[in-house]
Amino acid sequence: MGIKDITSHGKRLPIMEEFYSLQGEGINTGKPAYFIRIGGCDVCCHWCDVKESWDPSIHKLIHVEEVIKRVVLQKANSVVVTGGEPLNYNLDFLCSNLKRNNIECYIETSGYSPLSGIWDWICLSPKKNFPPLEEICNKAHELKVVIETEDDFIWAEENSKLVSANCQLLLQPEWSRREVMKDKIIDYILKNPKWRISLQTHKYLKIP
Repeated sequence: MGIKDITSHGKRLPIMEEFYSLQGEGINTGKPAYFIRIGGCDVCCHWCDVKESWDPSIHKLIHVEEVIKRVVLQKANSVVVTGGEPLNYNLDFLCSNLKRNNIECYIETSGYSPLSGIWDWICLSPKKNFPPLEEICNKAHELKVVIETEDDFIWAEENSKLVSANCQLLLQPEWSRREVMKDKIIDYILKNPKWRISLQTHKYLKIP
């Protein structure tokens, strides 16, 4: 039996790590949240800083109820589900049980897998080799595009046309190219003020 069969109901998930910290990037930067990182990703961006999350088979399948108990013990008000690509799995069970404990549910996704779960905030970070689904574009609260080269500005604009008018638009320098790209991003935003800049503050602050 494969991992997808075992996790089909979402009661067990291949959890890579979980921790309580501050959100480090995007619109919600600085807010405390309990992070749940789920293993498994088909996108495999070459600049990904969590490549060990790609292979779900190396991560222990954990009962979701156990994770929720740890969230509640931390007295966290919100949970950020990330990956890997968390929407490779059914997240209905996770979200419904978090909601039962009055915990807000946030997700970061590339948007190429069907949406499951009930979310207070959807951060869509689209990738070129696996474009996002229309369903997720329509529901995204935040579009966060990683900028590695100047060509990525074109990709960002293409995706900005797919999300709703209320979606927050952010450009984030790819970490290894941040010194090269940050001034280009600033200049681009000054000329295109619908965008905002997102920085990976958790890396500057050296927190998880």
